[in-house]
Amino acid sequence: MTKHNNMPENPEPFWRELIDLPSFSKLKDSLKVDVGIVGGGITGITTAYLLAKENINVALLDSNVILNGTTGHTTAKVTAQHGLIYDEFISHFGLEKTQLYYQANMDAKKFIKQTIDQYNLKCDYKEENAFLYTNSDDYLLKLEHEQKAYDKVKIPHETKTNIPLDIPIKSALVMPNQGQFHPLKYLKQLVDESVSNGVQFYENTAAIDVEYNKHPTIITRDGYRVTCRYVIEASHYPFYDGQGFYPTRLKPERSYIIGIKTDKSYPGGMYINAESPTRSIRSTPIDDENLWLIAGENHRTGQGKSTIDHYVALQNFAEKQFGVKDFIYRWSAQDLTTLDKLPYIGPVTKGQDSVLVATGYRKWGMTNGTIAAQILADSILEKENPYKNLYTPARFQGDPSVKKFAQFNTNVAKSLIKGKLDDTKENINNLDIDEATITRVNGERTGVYKDKNAELHLVDTTCTHLRCEVAWNSGERTWDCPCHGSRFSYTGEVIEGPAKEPLEKRSLND
Repeated sequence: MTKHNNMPENPEPFWRELIDLPSFSKLKDSLKVDVGIVGGGITGITTAYLLAKENINVALLDSNVILNGTTGHTTAKVTAQHGLIYDEFISHFGLEKTQLYYQANMDAKKFIKQTIDQYNLKCDYKEENAFLYTNSDDYLLKLEHEQKAYDKVKIPHETKTNIPLDIPIKSALVMPNQGQFHPLKYLKQLVDESVSNGVQFYENTAAIDVEYNKHPTIITRDGYRVTCRYVIEASHYPFYDGQGFYPTRLKPERSYIIGIKTDKSYPGGMYINAESPTRSIRSTPIDDENLWLIAGENHRTGQGKSTIDHYVALQNFAEKQFGVKDFIYRWSAQDLTTLDKLPYIGPVTKGQDSVLVATGYRKWGMTNGTIAAQILADSILEKENPYKNLYTPARFQGDPSVKKFAQFNTNVAKSLIKGKLDDTKENINNLDIDEATITRVNGERTGVYKDKNAELHLVDTTCTHLRCEVAWNSGERTWDCPCHGSRFSYTGEVIEGPAKEPLEKRSLND
């Protein structure tokens, strides 16, 4: 596989460049509020914004800085076209629930557009047609079934045998008048409005547990307590499980994005193929030009080939189809998929109505995260919401949930066993700069990374969540857990849950 010399050295998302985001202090004392929100992405911020407008006293905590998780690493499509999904949903849930899913996502798009208009936001919002295409004979029938599902759901659409983008296709299904935007320019306004309405934001404040008594209380890693009437888990992966068994009901996957410039003129539209590997294409303004965003290459976290190869695959695709003048950005994102592909939004379990969760957006977080915020806010404000029952985490469908439950957890068991058996025994002295290995140090299984200054960083490779063995992610320079998706820096610090504690540091002298 050819590797281009101009690949950016570090994975940094375009959205966080050239934008002045507010910063907030760390929580340094216990406090009491009406609603405690954990997670500063689109769900948490939108929920805080909606509640604050109704004079609800809100505190929002983020373990890092706001807008640096999945929301800051998205492709930022505001669309109800979510791949091949409507035919499958009709089969599993029936027509009425499938129509509700479509309407929920279109309502989220409408909310985003109305908010942009209300504040006259300059966030690069643009209406675009969304194209679901295939160049595979094997997927022509699937695309035909999806088109029939669009007919049943009454989704406006067209079928095409050619598209504006100059790539080979056999057929395409077009959903007109969808949207795209700069998500952080949009959400910055919601943060500013939330602050002006009294929301307290705290960064670098990790929530590790909830005590569920008369009033739920968030416990932070530093031992502070946030006592609330309601807790909202908008932390991507639920940091508090509440015996809802979320690790057995969520599959973590990584996907990759590159940002390029090409001599070709971008023809408009948002594109995603039906087959694998995924190829998603859109553009966004940069320096009076178009930055082409090419995304895809999804795989289960901590599993598969070297992650840098996924960036290379996207590079090669872009070079072949469009030509690459400048390769400016590369980054990746982690997404969660539920057993039945519908997000979980609502009480964490049936008996814990005061702890609400939103997770499992399956890579479509702009609309799903927005509708989640509306469902959660309506629940707290005791308003009816037409989508509440559709997304409830308490649901369990006989098909496909039983099959997926078995598949998810067979994979976890295999990863756990394989990780315990794998051992490279590589000599640390043979490590090159910016390389890592797993070996034995003083008899202990140890991950070793050599940084650009030739300094070695040693960590215990056992994930602190449920004791699986982590794998090296060369593309991001992280240790990733193949069981439930926890991710750690090369020094062992938690980047992404469900793990709450860092990997244990080791040294050659232990």
